[in-house]
Amino acid sequence: MPPRSERRTALDQARAREISRVTWVGFWVNVFLSIFKIGAGFMGNSRAVVADGVHTLSDLITDIAVLVGVRFWVSPPDDGHPHGHKRLESLVALSIGVLLAAAGVGIAIDAAERMGSHSAEKAGSLLALLAALSSVVLKEILYRWTAEKARDLKSEAVRANAWDHRSDAVSSVPIALAVAISLWFPAFAIVDLVGALIVSVFILHAAWKICLPAVNTLLDKGADAAVRARIKETALSVPGVRGVHDLRTRFLGQELQIDLHVSVDGSLTVEEGNRIAHELEDALCSPETAERIGVEIHDALIHIDPWHPDTPEAR
Repeated sequence: MPPRSERRTALDQARAREISRVTWVGFWVNVFLSIFKIGAGFMGNSRAVVADGVHTLSDLITDIAVLVGVRFWVSPPDDGHPHGHKRLESLVALSIGVLLAAAGVGIAIDAAERMGSHSAEKAGSLLALLAALSSVVLKEILYRWTAEKARDLKSEAVRANAWDHRSDAVSSVPIALAVAISLWFPAFAIVDLVGALIVSVFILHAAWKICLPAVNTLLDKGADAAVRARIKETALSVPGVRGVHDLRTRFLGQELQIDLHVSVDGSLTVEEGNRIAHELEDALCSPETAERIGVEIHDALIHIDPWHPDTPEAR
């Protein structure tokens, strides 16, 4: 069996290929929808549909960020980056959130200025309505599929892209309603601008849900108490480990880096203590442990201490 580092590299490369495939599907759907919605919005004089098309157009930037970024964050550790490059995935996810927030603010400002200047005109057409409804259906399907892939791949960036699709689908619902009202009740054409404002709120909400986990990861947020407890249980199940203490964790992308002290019988030789440490590392980084604790462990730094009755977390 190849070393764990080689197996991890092969797994990361396979994961990168799948992430690229999922993202390319979303990219071409976004190309179609952005052209369709912007064109239909201009022809139907619907600011809301044009704004929705711009939102979709911004998704292309995030798709490109993922397609480029995945080539780097799966790169193996090197001298300059001994812990690997997985933080780049969080940085890509954060960039997606910031771009999404910028698009939301821009749409809100444009709609508010037009409402303030009373520049709402007769808006809406059957083509614009069809574009909005198509966006609801296609983007919701794309969200569900991408979200499922994100769970399978344990990818923060793919999950951010999935939420991007969901925000497009949800925001297109009030857009379709606004276009329908403007189409059949021309006196209420300002509803189209209200729809654009509603879109901006959905976009900003999606941006927040994307940015917060990415920021937490970049700030070295650790695992919660339940995950830490399961890590300690796993460590204590390894023969020779008599206590666990000073456990520290931090996320690298969707994986967890851990640092912990374990206590062993002080009369053991250095070689025996080293064997226990390797067995513990294998146990913590195994697929079975990842499934049990709910997160994959990227690496474990283990400190061996001599055991005595007052050792914290002793058994």
